[in-house]
Amino acid sequence: MDLLPTASGGPAAGVVELGRVPSAFGVALTADGNQLYNLTAWIRDLPDPRSLGPYQTYVAWVTTPVLDPVLNLGDVQNGENALGEVHFNKFMILVTAEASAEVEERTGPLVLRGRSPSMLMQGHDLLAQAPSALQPAQPTGVGRGWAIPPMYPGVAMLPGMRGLAPATEPLALAADTIDLLPEAMPRQVVRLGNGGTLDLEAGLVRRNIRGRTLTMLAFNNQYPGPLIAVPESATVFVNVINKTPYPTTVHWHGVRLDNRFDGVPGVTQDPILPGESFRYQIFFPDAGIYWYHPHHREDLQQELGLYGNMLVESKRPDYFSPVNREEVLMLDDLLLGSEGIVPFGDGGANYSLMGRFGNVFLVNGEPTYEIAVRRGEVVRFFLTNVSNTRTFNVSFTSNSGDHPALPMKVVGSDIGKFERERWTESAVLAPAERYIVEVRFPSSGTYEFVNRVQGINHRTATFLPELTTLGSVQVADVDTEHDHGAAFDVLRENSDVIADIDRYRADFDRPVDRELVMTLRVDSLPRVIEQVMLWDWVYFNPVEWTGTMPIMNWATTGREVRWVLRDPATGRENEDIDWTFRVGDVVKIRVYNDRDAFHAMQHPLHIHGQRFLVLEQNGVKNDNLVWKDTVLLPTGSTTDILLEITNPGRWMVHCHIAEHLESGMRFAFDVEESP
Repeated sequence: MDLLPTASGGPAAGVVELGRVPSAFGVALTADGNQLYNLTAWIRDLPDPRSLGPYQTYVAWVTTPVLDPVLNLGDVQNGENALGEVHFNKFMILVTAEASAEVEERTGPLVLRGRSPSMLMQGHDLLAQAPSALQPAQPTGVGRGWAIPPMYPGVAMLPGMRGLAPATEPLALAADTIDLLPEAMPRQVVRLGNGGTLDLEAGLVRRNIRGRTLTMLAFNNQYPGPLIAVPESATVFVNVINKTPYPTTVHWHGVRLDNRFDGVPGVTQDPILPGESFRYQIFFPDAGIYWYHPHHREDLQQELGLYGNMLVESKRPDYFSPVNREEVLMLDDLLLGSEGIVPFGDGGANYSLMGRFGNVFLVNGEPTYEIAVRRGEVVRFFLTNVSNTRTFNVSFTSNSGDHPALPMKVVGSDIGKFERERWTESAVLAPAERYIVEVRFPSSGTYEFVNRVQGINHRTATFLPELTTLGSVQVADVDTEHDHGAAFDVLRENSDVIADIDRYRADFDRPVDRELVMTLRVDSLPRVIEQVMLWDWVYFNPVEWTGTMPIMNWATTGREVRWVLRDPATGRENEDIDWTFRVGDVVKIRVYNDRDAFHAMQHPLHIHGQRFLVLEQNGVKNDNLVWKDTVLLPTGSTTDILLEITNPGRWMVHCHIAEHLESGMRFAFDVEESP
């Protein structure tokens, strides 16, 4: 943010950095979904405040566009000034001369003022806001067999977009044989010991969601697929039988297994054709929560229900704190239209620009999630985001009073525990990320499990608070028999994790070994989409939380949109990137998410077969580390990761937004055995 002078400010000027607030997640949010910023101001040439009147100092203020509230950020002077945290969607910084830094209201002359980047957004021109432009789209055919998909409630479509359609044929599962399909059933737990075997059949099922009978996919006719519980260090065998109409594979996400069984077609195996099978051998070296899903047309197969969790139980009985129960939750969304599931692209994924946002939220495959507990119970939640593109911000809130969020203890993430447990109001999960949190339910009544985010209506340049209730926790008016409240109140420091990471601390501050740039190349987009995007380029949310531009997103395919991972040292992109490492290497990688891309947005970057640490983001060091396999990279961010190379083979790197993966955002690197 530039700070510009008023007449009273004379030659004064400044700039404010919207810095990262330390967080266990890829972005720092409030429970209401507001972005948190840590503000630092650099100011020069402020005149002596006494030259402006009876004033002794300068005070910085933060306020909203309607000037309410106005909050004192403290006194400022020439040089660097720490202003603290703010969480307004749109805000202004004002600097005034005042008699004291402790004043509660600004009364002195204004010398500097600046606007947040979000305030630079402008609504579309008057023609685009004319009454005819605000009429809802009619669900009529628009060409090549497509019908207009559902609109976002309250956000009208530009009239020029009504004739758009994806440059591919629509693909939908046949509905004429739906009565012959087996009815899907809730997930079951399968416990496998070392050497155990599971037959996992991918096939068509019949499901009823929100009163609509749908043809979907499932593993072993279950939604989600079976929860595979195994002990740490076990090796199990899974026979995958493909009874779907599509080629497929299964990727064991986050597991550092033998490369032959990583499940990537064209890299580690051929696709499993309809009617064929493949035997996977999976070794589980790390305790924690993992998941499995196809790695072929993820945009379609994963969306239709092919996913499941793996819970790897530690050898140590004290690995976690005591709790009353554990819940394994898979968070998803499904896109339904008037005729059922909105069709996919036949020749490849559509929704290539922003990814396919659903309009029905699912927890473990159901639109509603409910559990009943006793008062005082502590529940450990293993959370996995399996959606195509949506990033969640989830919390547990009381349905009485002012809806305060319950304290949530962050315990672990993708591959194990944090160095230190931390409190948070909400948990942010990008696609493919996992987080382990603990929550204590202190009073009887109902607590809602909610997703709260801030979308943007680009038509009017306004933020859209979005609140979705994902489920509820019913707390009985009976005390728990085993009160773990004392253990819950303690934030543990995990000496085993710290000792594991200590081996690499000498590498944290050394120079970067490799770099990646995440950007976008477009070609032959419809003119109306180009015009809208050029209008909106001045501001992009750090995370695109919800799909407020469904038509222009729906109409894009890999023919017009090419998402790019680029190695700036060589200029090579995507599958042309040629990286080779050896077992034992420790690689420091800096990833830039291009703010100036045609459509800048976040990317969850996933690295197969290894694990890494997120060292810092936007220059802010991470003081509480955890091993990861997927990291959320907000728009415009610069992130340093430290990649531990322990597993030989050829391994994928890609964005885990399914439509970005299908649109090219991927490459593979080689790991050779140590000499």
